Amino acid sequence: MKPLSAVAGLIAFCSITVAQVTFQNSSQTILRVDNGSYAPNGPVEEVHYYYDQWPIGLAAASDGRIFVCYTRGTDAYTLGVTVNTTAEVAYPSQALNLPVSELNTTFNGIQFGSANASAFVSVQALYITTATASRPETLWVLDTGRPTIMDAQGAPTMPYAQPGGPKLVAINIANNSIYQTYTFPSSVHYPDSYMNDLRFDLRNESEVPFSTGKGVAYINDSSNEGRNGFIIIDLGTGDSWRRLTQDPSVLRTPNNVPSYQGFPFYLKQIGQPIQWQPEGLDGIQLSTDGKTMYYSPLTSDYMYSVPTYNLLLRPQDPLAELAAHNNVSNLGQRGGQANGFEGDSNGLVYMSMPEQNSINIYNPSTLQAELYVRDPRIIWADSMSVGSDGYIYYNINQLPYQAQWNNGTDLRTFPGAVLRSRLPGNGTKATSLYVV
Repeated sequence: MKPLSAVAGLIAFCSITVAQVTFQNSSQTILRVDNGSYAPNGPVEEVHYYYDQWPIGLAAASDGRIFVCYTRGTDAYTLGVTVNTTAEVAYPSQALNLPVSELNTTFNGIQFGSANASAFVSVQALYITTATASRPETLWVLDTGRPTIMDAQGAPTMPYAQPGGPKLVAINIANNSIYQTYTFPSSVHYPDSYMNDLRFDLRNESEVPFSTGKGVAYINDSSNEGRNGFIIIDLGTGDSWRRLTQDPSVLRTPNNVPSYQGFPFYLKQIGQPIQWQPEGLDGIQLSTDGKTMYYSPLTSDYMYSVPTYNLLLRPQDPLAELAAHNNVSNLGQRGGQANGFEGDSNGLVYMSMPEQNSINIYNPSTLQAELYVRDPRIIWADSMSVGSDGYIYYNINQLPYQAQWNNGTDLRTFPGAVLRSRLPGNGTKATSLYVV
């Protein structure tokens, strides 16, 4: 039996230790414990719950609506809007979401996605630009035109794209109507391309080099088939072109094994040998002055950038592609692998970090990555959207547990969720590129 003086000393030591430990939990240990949480700007808030379909993208509008999308397999619709904390409905209407029976077709035994340019096939990403004098507040919808279908053995396959199916659609959210649709030639969007995310610079031609005055859109091609790179569209003419295709900075890291919730991850698909995650270029974000594009592949620990000048050079310039490759910058490691990106009015780049259940920041002022928020509920933040209310909203969809990555067994548990966190430094939605 310890003397009372020793017990008192131990109690005093424990009190001091607990006061000093920043990651202490309630397990009564005197050791430092990682409780998996970090939220210096306020608590992580639960905003919406998904009970019917697992989400991919989201976009927060100024009127409080949250638009969501779901990549298609057998889901009833691919683009929706939340109507309360537990439900969504098709948007703008069910009729504009192609029925499952029309998502794909077969030519000579080869599967192709629908070529329908007037309805949504399989939407991967959403983005909202604020209203300007010449353009309404717009929901931009990125449709891959490539649904996921299952063969007779239950193995997932993705049909090749046909021109018309892959498209960028602009919706006026004030009246819920489509006002512009952009499609791509097969020389820009290949049959095996897969568009993943998008960003915009809507300034006039004096501020956006080589543009025609209606702005440009930047899209990443993250295809598992490997021809990764950027697709750029002139929104005035509809002309589109590619840049940095298969540059080492946009390609996946070979044989990469991440860990999710502590478990090493290998891709396991029905009818296929065990493999590694094949996705390349994933997160993209423009600087607030429009001069720099930040980006990275999903399976890389490194952050890259390239001057947008080099992305905007038209294909008629014989040195355009060489110059773009020559001007890629490696910004160093950022604390792990990252999925989607987002940015705020302070110029910070937010990066979803699925291995750490966190969101990190790349700070261009300090040239360093910083932890922004970490929480055990953040099991794959698949898309992020900064709202005009000073919060960043993000989907939680438990992606590593989906059936397509686990031999056909769906290990996810409903509900999925939209979480939100307050931005640091009074940040809000970046609007400096939407001023026209």
